[in-house]
Amino acid sequence: MPNLTVPLRNPKPDIETFCKVIKKEIIPRRPPLAEFAISDEAAHPELRKKFKQLYETYKIGSNKFKETQAGLLIELWLSNGYDYVQIGGGLNFERKIRVTEDETSGDGKRNWTEEGKGPISNWEDFEKYPWPKPGDIDLRGYEAAAKNLPDGMGMFAHPTFGYFELPMDVLMGYETMSYAMFDDPKLVEAVFTKAGEIVYDFYRQIAGMDKLTGFFQGDDMGFKTATFMPPDFLRKHVLPWHKKTAKLAHDNGLLYLLHSCGQLGAIMDDLIDDVKIDAKHSYEDAITPVTEFKKKYGKRITILGGVDMDVLCRAPEDKLKAYLKNVLDICSEGGGYAFGSGNSIANYVPLKNFQIMLEAGLNYTR
Repeated sequence: MPNLTVPLRNPKPDIETFCKVIKKEIIPRRPPLAEFAISDEAAHPELRKKFKQLYETYKIGSNKFKETQAGLLIELWLSNGYDYVQIGGGLNFERKIRVTEDETSGDGKRNWTEEGKGPISNWEDFEKYPWPKPGDIDLRGYEAAAKNLPDGMGMFAHPTFGYFELPMDVLMGYETMSYAMFDDPKLVEAVFTKAGEIVYDFYRQIAGMDKLTGFFQGDDMGFKTATFMPPDFLRKHVLPWHKKTAKLAHDNGLLYLLHSCGQLGAIMDDLIDDVKIDAKHSYEDAITPVTEFKKKYGKRITILGGVDMDVLCRAPEDKLKAYLKNVLDICSEGGGYAFGSGNSIANYVPLKNFQIMLEAGLNYTR
């Protein structure tokens, strides 16, 4: 059989097999592909032109924009060999951002979260904040994707920032929250509760949608050496929301996948045994290489991705291919693994390297 090359000419998605791999029901001949996010700038040239035309032709957020965007996202994921498409958005929170010049971005700019002080610093801010209401939820992107999915392809939902990221990054800011933990813990609790209720309600509304495979929530809770906040803080304010959402998914026959960056060793047992996530994504060699994580937790949970971003972006082709084979050899052993990057396919990932990674996975056999 000739080696597969991307973009695939005749993709054959198999979401049923993907789900069985995640649930550890089968050990496949090769691990399926998995990714949390793929920039449209990482599309092959012809598809990238279509994305460019999308932004030039339709008003962002219009019905036609949403419908066309969903079709292009399906094509992006399908042509690269994925069994599902990740659809994001639909739940917006007003926030402060910083815009800087960045030559790696298609439009020359990059947005950064305001880390110091967010829109909520006190109770007055809390009361005045324009919290999204149930009627503000926008499901058009998900509905358009569900309508256009080809046979055999699934869909994961990711509406907004995570249960930790949203209060810390978007609503309060890291510095403000750190002070408020001691100066006004009731405010901190109120922000987490209010944000959690809104995000959970989104998932509750979408849980029965046709063609939905599961929830793939991003929630970066750590940095290089530890969690951002003490583990007990996360156990009180954050993990219960993940647990509730995982239960909602499972009660509806769906998967609950978690993308979370950082050193989460202090709460991994909680995520596996109490929250009951089905799979964990986001790894960095400088923290815990995915090969080590697989050896430590691979019998208890499914592992997603793990190709270190620095290696993926900067390694010479021969070293990249050797690295990819090592990850595949170790992580595919015993099943419970899907292959992909350690974080996401950002717009600064070289297209050639992305293709090398995909083809290594698509052509791998144990």
